[in-house]
Amino acid sequence: MSETAAASAEMHHTSTGLPNRKLLMWAFIGSECMLFGSLIITYLVYRGRSIVGPYPEELLNIPFITVTTFVLLMSSLTMVLALAAVQRNDMRQGKLWLLMTALLGLVFLSGQVYEFSHFVHEGLGLTTNLFGASFFLLTGTHGAHVLVGVIWLLSLFVLAVGGRLTSANAETVEITGLYWHFVDVVWIVLFTIIYLLV
Repeated sequence: MSETAAASAEMHHTSTGLPNRKLLMWAFIGSECMLFGSLIITYLVYRGRSIVGPYPEELLNIPFITVTTFVLLMSSLTMVLALAAVQRNDMRQGKLWLLMTALLGLVFLSGQVYEFSHFVHEGLGLTTNLFGASFFLLTGTHGAHVLVGVIWLLSLFVLAVGGRLTSANAETVEITGLYWHFVDVVWIVLFTIIYLLV
């Protein structure tokens, strides 16, 4: 029996036919949808109600954030390539694409740090006005999720370098990919609401 077949035989499946861990990740993503849904609704309720500035139209740098958004979306592609490589046990490519995904995530986070520091320099803080409070809470929560994903990806990369990640662990990489794609989809929604519908 091959290593992959042995791993499949040991997987515990639910009545849905999905492995337990994958079903747990889908349940977690469902709870995260409720979290981000409530934060998005809060942002929309407070939008345009700030009594004092600075206001979004004075601060938001759409071209810059469009580039960082593109970087994050490209990380979804590298995540797909990482999973495909691990599934075919091509760990050289698997390591490359896992590292690339983490690095693209770090580039996105660097852009977010730059944007936050620019906003603070321009006088917008968490307690300045309703826009600042809802913006920093919403995008900061998303950034924290990206950071968790980057740490997760780097830990998989370290496992792969140590020879402890093979095609037998493809489900682990797939579950990581589910989380990463969720983070990317959430950002598409946030980018549209915050930056495009100013």
